[in-house]
Amino acid sequence: CYNALKVANYLSLHSKVEKTIYPGLKNHPQHELIKKQMLQGGSIITFIIKENKAFQFMNALNIFDISNNLGDTKSLVTHPATTTHRVIGEEGRKKLNISDTMIRLSIGLEDKDDLIEDIDQAFKQVI
Repeated sequence: CYNALKVANYLSLHSKVEKTIYPGLKNHPQHELIKKQMLQGGSIITFIIKENKAFQFMNALNIFDISNNLGDTKSLVTHPATTTHRVIGEEGRKKLNISDTMIRLSIGLEDKDDLIEDIDQAFKQVI
């Protein structure tokens, strides 16, 4: 997903992002394997926001819809610690490095520049 790579690159350089996890980025530990198996790195991007303001950030998004599930033609955002990984408990999440500051994006078919602009305006609202 070309749009996802552009958004992942943007997030990886953002001052409010601690870490961006996306197979299409060269710093991903399985980047070389992904290049052999896929044309792009897929549509799911995981990132760690520096401050514990994940919900403020997610609520400030306009294009992305908050969802429990990812994968759609519409861009979605989820908070793994309180949705997909909630049932494994705090200790289980710690073992898997699922923090309260982790956010997952599913990049849809919207224009990449619109998505980046939406993310940027949400970051500006997170103090």
